[in-house]
Amino acid sequence: MPAPMNDSPLDTTFDDHDDSTPERGHVDLRPWFQTLEDVGPTLDPQTFFAQPAPLELDIGCGRGLFIFKSSTTRLDTNFLGLELDFKEGRRAARRLARREQPNARIVGGDAREVLLKKLPAGSVTAAHVYFPDPWWKKKHMRRRLFTDQFVELLSRVVMPGGHVHSWTDVEDYFVVIQGLMDHHPEFEKLPPPPEQEATSDDDYHTSFERRKRQDGWIIHRGLWRRK
Repeated sequence: MPAPMNDSPLDTTFDDHDDSTPERGHVDLRPWFQTLEDVGPTLDPQTFFAQPAPLELDIGCGRGLFIFKSSTTRLDTNFLGLELDFKEGRRAARRLARREQPNARIVGGDAREVLLKKLPAGSVTAAHVYFPDPWWKKKHMRRRLFTDQFVELLSRVVMPGGHVHSWTDVEDYFVVIQGLMDHHPEFEKLPPPPEQEATSDDDYHTSFERRKRQDGWIIHRGLWRRK
């Protein structure tokens, strides 16, 4: 297992401004950032990471606070971030690359394609979907991530006994998410995790959660288990 370059494995400090150095040209961040084309026809969780381990997904990983903190504190689990925005995905991957983080990788592209074609069925122990884009305009709502098809894809890759976590600050979107998840025959609803008091800027799941909670927004949390 490669050793981190600059940090202790227990140092989980995450600086939102720590990636301000611009890239010159196209910096090769593989294996920490790969596109769908790089991955190829399938993604084998047993060989994609430095060591085989249980796999969790961070769907829409954004700037990478969740995948960074989780991978640096839970070395017995592999974390795969999926991000449609290549700029944000590469931004998160640069933090992982600087540490040579062995158990975290990010794939740039449509998460639905990864769930449908790349990952083996039942290969994921948990899927995390935090603050998906609400697509506020009515004419754009069809672009929202959570649909019947997406929930069906989650049921395909999440193993029996595995979990789906989804949080959002948008109440009407959460109602939609709950309806889709609660009525899917392969998932059962569990009590949501309680909101933890934050003692520092790093005590949040995502940078977006931090901003919203500090501004006084209510965060709606959902948790489901694959039957």
